[in-house]
Amino acid sequence: MTAPAPRYWWVNHQHAQRYEIEGEYLWSPKTNPNGTSNETYTNLTRVMPGDVVFSFAEAAIRAVGVALGRAREAPQSRQGGAAGKQRSAEPGWQLAVRFKPLKSVLRPKDHAAELAALLPAKYSPISDSGEAKRSVYLASLPQLMAVRLRELLGGQVEELVARIGASAGGVLEDERAEAQLQLRTDIGPAEKLELVRARSGQGVYRTNLERVERGCRVTGLLDRRHLRACHIKPWSVCDDREKLDGFNGLLLSPHVGHLFDRGYISFSDSGELLVAQSLNPEVLQSWCVVLPRNVGLFRPEQCSYLEHHRHAVFQQRLAGGMRSHQFLTRDVVVPVVGPSTLTGEG
Repeated sequence: MTAPAPRYWWVNHQHAQRYEIEGEYLWSPKTNPNGTSNETYTNLTRVMPGDVVFSFAEAAIRAVGVALGRAREAPQSRQGGAAGKQRSAEPGWQLAVRFKPLKSVLRPKDHAAELAALLPAKYSPISDSGEAKRSVYLASLPQLMAVRLRELLGGQVEELVARIGASAGGVLEDERAEAQLQLRTDIGPAEKLELVRARSGQGVYRTNLERVERGCRVTGLLDRRHLRACHIKPWSVCDDREKLDGFNGLLLSPHVGHLFDRGYISFSDSGELLVAQSLNPEVLQSWCVVLPRNVGLFRPEQCSYLEHHRHAVFQQRLAGGMRSHQFLTRDVVVPVVGPSTLTGEG
């Protein structure tokens, strides 16, 4: 399954720029002080995990952020947000956004002539002259404007978004997939619940998996109360059947599950434990994982999922030391890595 492309947003920070950047959030009231609706406040509820936010303050775009989840109701912090110095007694919308500062900032005034033709028709965050519109807090950007901003920033957006995605691990992909799942109309609430529970290794998925696997193949632990149900093919890229398929999973001790989910280890179809060279050897030593190691033959139904893990998760770790951010680097080709680069083969 391919996640929809991210949307791009522009936030005009008010008096709480530093607190929002450092605190990794955006906050707005639900309405204007007189009770009327404000589209640029409501926009916080439209942001999806993985969407990109251009952070504007002091006449320049100074940072880039990635939304880590959906907006939720929350009280106003001491520092405010879109409400500025005016304190709101009513709860507003809070959105988790992880920001990274730009090395070279972008001043819209310097490019006002070309940006003017790309501005949103309604609720534009800046005027034709490049001045911020203080009445606009969070604005949705047309795709062409987002593309031009990325070009003007010379690859900084792609670099920072990839860094943010890597620092979030697989959580960002899962959050985006879950948000998309909740918007579907082709399945009912009960089906959605089971698919969401499968993300955390619970419900029908766990039951199906325990019919296939007895315990952790690496540590030998059989007490299932202390084992994680880990998807082999990551939950975020599975279709509905794969999310619940017991063959698409392993029961793993928590520390082993961490290594597997992050692509530091994988398995051959015959059961050989494969280890990425980027994994500190002290980790395996501390956790008493001795190499070489064979954990036992896998069933044919599991092997297709393992092939996906080796090529889409494990080799990403081998190729670059981190996963690419799937929303901005979809066309990255990961080179095939031969057995000579694998620790513990044979």
